[in-house]
Amino acid sequence: MTVVTSYTPGPSRMRSALPWVTTVSRLILAGVLVIAGWGKIGTPVLSVEAVKAYQLLPDPVATAVGYGLPILEIVVGILLIVGLLTRVAGIASALLMLAFVIGIASVWARGLRIDCGCFGGGGQLAAGEEPSYLIDILRDFGLFALGVIIAWFPPGRFALDSALGLTPGRDSGRHDDDPESDDEELREGEDD
Repeated sequence: MTVVTSYTPGPSRMRSALPWVTTVSRLILAGVLVIAGWGKIGTPVLSVEAVKAYQLLPDPVATAVGYGLPILEIVVGILLIVGLLTRVAGIASALLMLAFVIGIASVWARGLRIDCGCFGGGGQLAAGEEPSYLIDILRDFGLFALGVIIAWFPPGRFALDSALGLTPGRDSGRHDDDPESDDEELREGEDD
């Protein structure tokens, strides 16, 4: 008689996959930030124009944001790539994405017709061009979720934070990247 059992991942397997989930999240979000910042940094005047098109900030603030945003995106992206100050970079990127979602939703709600300027360019759309607000919001909300994952969980694989011992233990010094410590914790829990 053959007994067929279904496979269900246990807590240990899920925890051993978590560092890879965080690593992939870091790299995806970092790639988007670096590409977006790089697309704007060479043409700061267009970046300023894109920020002003949202009509949310006074001109001097919009100008400062337009010049500073590409630099911030690139710096946060690089921090995520190397895994340094990962939680801070995760929080910063999540807040950036949330601000982008709110900004795009605000423009949409007010009936403005602009290019979000997310990857360069931006400003008023030409006649006949249609905005892609829903797609932009869904993309940025997904990137916000990645930022939350990065901020909430340990930095993952290949992170300088882990190599330098900069990851504060949320669970009394146990290393979340070490599946063996998961197995030990499970065995201890079975003894109780």
